[in-house]
Amino acid sequence: MFIASLAGIFKYDEIPEKFGPYVQYKATLENKDIEEDDEIAILNISGTESYHVLFLNSYNSIDEIIEELKNAEAKLNYNTKKILEEHLTTT
Repeated sequence: MFIASLAGIFKYDEIPEKFGPYVQYKATLENKDIEEDDEIAILNISGTESYHVLFLNSYNSIDEIIEELKNAEAKLNYNTKKILEEHLTTT
């Protein structure tokens, strides 16, 4: 199983260029229209050259994120889990 670590949480209009293709791909998969102020978490998947995108307004709890990552054969590292938990409860 891979470990997912937080690379950053960004507003859509602030996403670094290197993450753009990942965000667009995930938006296409979810048939999602992205707004400029949508908050997006980018997770670095250890042992790969890949990133996992989370549109934070799409989740009600950390458990939903954990389940999504299980399907991708990944799990959150402790610090990333705590940051996302806190972020989900304050937004």
